[in-house]
Formats: sequence, C-alpha cells, structure tokens
Amino acid sequence: MKFLYFTDTHFRGTTPKNRKDNIVDTLMRKMDEIRELTEKYEVDYVLHGGDLFDRPDISTSIARKFAIVLKKFNVPIYAIAGNHDVYGHNPDTLHRTLLGIFDVLGLIRIINEGEKIILKKDGLKIQLTGQPYRYDIDNEFDKKSYIVKEREESIDYAIHLVHGMLLDKPFIKGIPFTTIDEILDTKADLTLAGHYHSGFGVKKINNKYFINPGSMIRITNSLQEINRYPKVVIIELSKTITVDMIQLVSAKHGEEVLDRKQIETSIYRKERIIQFKQSVDSSDDFEKLDITHILNSLSNENNISVEVKEEAIKRISKAQMYFNGDEL
Repeated sequence: MKFLYFTDTHFRGTTPKNRKDNIVDTLMRKMDEIRELTEKYEVDYVLHGGDLFDRPDISTSIARKFAIVLKKFNVPIYAIAGNHDVYGHNPDTLHRTLLGIFDVLGLIRIINEGEKIILKKDGLKIQLTGQPYRYDIDNEFDKKSYIVKEREESIDYAIHLVHGMLLDKPFIKGIPFTTIDEILDTKADLTLAGHYHSGFGVKKINNKYFINPGSMIRITNSLQEINRYPKVVIIELSKTITVDMIQLVSAKHGEEVLDRKQIETSIYRKERIIQFKQSVDSSDDFEKLDITHILNSLSNENNISVEVKEEAIKRISKAQMYFNGDEL
C-alpha cells in the first residue's frame, strides 16, 4: 500500500509581499505536480497534515480554483485541520469553514479527533488516526495528542497525522513545542507532522518513523526558506516500511521567488522586536500577551474548570468569525 504525504499548502488568493511570483499560479502548479506523482508512483491514498487553507474563509473564486485541482485526484485525500483552517484555533468551528465544505463535497476526507479509519489492501490492514490543531496541543504537561495509545491487534501498521509543533530538537524559548523524544511510547509506526514549516525530514527511532517534509509553500521571509525546497513523502507499506522524500521540480529556488530586500527588512524588524521583548521581560511576563500562551496558562490552572476553559475557546472563535464578517 502506498501513500503520498504533504502538508501546509496554505491555499490563498493574495501573494505575500515577500514573494515575487503569483502565489495562486505557484500553488496550482505544485498541486498538479503532486497529482502527477500520485499517478507515477501508483499511490493508493494521499495524506495532508493540515493548513490546507491559509485562512478558513478565503474567497469563493479562489476556493473554486483549488476545488477543481483537488477534484482531478484519482485517489482519496485524507486530511486533518490545521490552525489556519479553523476559527480561533478551535476545530469545533470546522463546519463553518471551507475545509469543512470541501469535506462535505467529498474533495477531501477529514480525519476527526478520536476517529480510527481502517484501510485495507493486498492483505494489509492500516489504522489511520489524526489530531487537528488545538490551542493546547503542545502543553508541556500533556503530550497525549501526539501519542497513539490504542492499536487494534489485527492491524499491520498504524499511521498518525498531527498538526502541532513537533520537533527533533528543542526550539526557541517561549514558544510551546514537543520533541520526538517525548512521544516515543506512541503505538504509531509512522507519525506524520505538519505546522512547523521548515520541517525536520525523516527520523527513525526504535523502528518508528517521525516525518515532517516541511510546508509545500514558502511564505515566511527567512534566509532558511531561501535554501529549502518543498518536498512530499512517498510511503510504501508491505512487509517493511519504505520512506522516500521527493523534491518538487516545480518549486523554484528561493532566490527566484523570495524577495531578499523584504527578508533583510524582516531580519531588522525581528532584531528590534527581540530587543523590545527583552526589555519587557525584565519587568513583566511578555509571553502572556499572546493568546495561545494565555490559554495554555489557563489550562494549567487547577482551580479553573474545564467548562470555563472551553467557553473561552468558543468566545475567541466567535469573535474571530464576527470580525472576519461571518455572521453568527
């Protein structure tokens, strides 16, 4: 059984100011190439790691373009919701989003939290699960979103998709993340991650695979992105597991699509922000100004009920929908 995995496509209609190309045309070319790869490698299923869209409510005309591209795929596409796919980082708002509409139309098949999908072919039985992005997915005290605890005895392999800050090594202080070493007790044979755009490639530890090829589109104006080429992963499951990274030939070198002037300006701004943050840190907890950190802090307070936490998430989601023009 063969799978093609890719992540973080960020379908959008407007081109970021740090790019020189037309983002819609670039995305369309890459999606056409990925479809051709599914045919070339005789892929049975396509897997997407979240952030199919750059926002949950892109224009209908742009959504239509990408719907046409997805409709050309001759194999099922399974996906999880990323933080950009929903309102307020709340997967409960999925029914109000374009990702939810694409699911209803059958263009993709969303893997819901807690759901087990069984895939069968040539005597193989695969368990497929997924974890959409949640505000507390990288809670330092709870890594359950990354860990598959239940695995049917009759299955041959377990695959788990997750949209969170899974990394192969520690990250920047103040940003919640999860390292591979923290989730080694998972019962999944393959953990496929999204969200972290730079990716970490393929890591094999204790006969378990942890994979993030990086985002399909380069949006941020960083020097690291200039030298990175978008890739997809071909996974073949038989008596053994074979994993290959495929570089997209339609992806141009970073120098051709990313504006260095914008990158240098961004570096200067980031340096100023870091200086400002350091000055604030000396007198107060700057991290708590970020809504994600606020929610993570709330989730760790024992004297706050689950109902209150969930209500906070709902209200943030509703506020985002309201300010984006989506009437409640």
